[in-house]
Amino acid sequence: MKLETERLYLRELTLEDFQALYDILADSDIMAHYPYKFDEDRVRNWITRNIERYQILGFGIWAVVLKETGEMIGDCGITMQNINGSIKPESGYHINKKHQRQGYAKEAARKCRDWAFESTPFGSLYSYMKKMNIASSATAIANGMCKVDEFLDDESAATVVYAITRDEWNSIKR
Repeated sequence: MKLETERLYLRELTLEDFQALYDILADSDIMAHYPYKFDEDRVRNWITRNIERYQILGFGIWAVVLKETGEMIGDCGITMQNINGSIKPESGYHINKKHQRQGYAKEAARKCRDWAFESTPFGSLYSYMKKMNIASSATAIANGMCKVDEFLDDESAATVVYAITRDEWNSIKR
């Protein structure tokens, strides 16, 4: 599968993406709001789990690639996550530091949102993040999501949940 936006391609991850993904997921600044930064085994496992998700669910986290250069600059996609005790479809993203603040996360997440409502029966799509993660919250809001919940996660950190329903998506896509 390959999704396309104005500036990006989103495609399935492969083991050949290891180094580019490691540079992102092992970066302590990028992963500051994640429970941990990734080591080599976790990155390989991340790729392998997503390859399994493509086969079983038809979706997962995809590589975010610049059309202009072919460079993989991040990942973005949909996974099923336990959000405050319920399994929900969640849109998540990571963008390499040198490409942040250029709208790539918003562009990729918007394409994933559209794909989810066009290709799955999901009635809502969620994003959740640490409350302190202002950039991810801004991306969720920019893609039409509204705050629907706040809770303390397993580490007692304030976590916010944003969502958009299929009906809300239908009203903004016109």
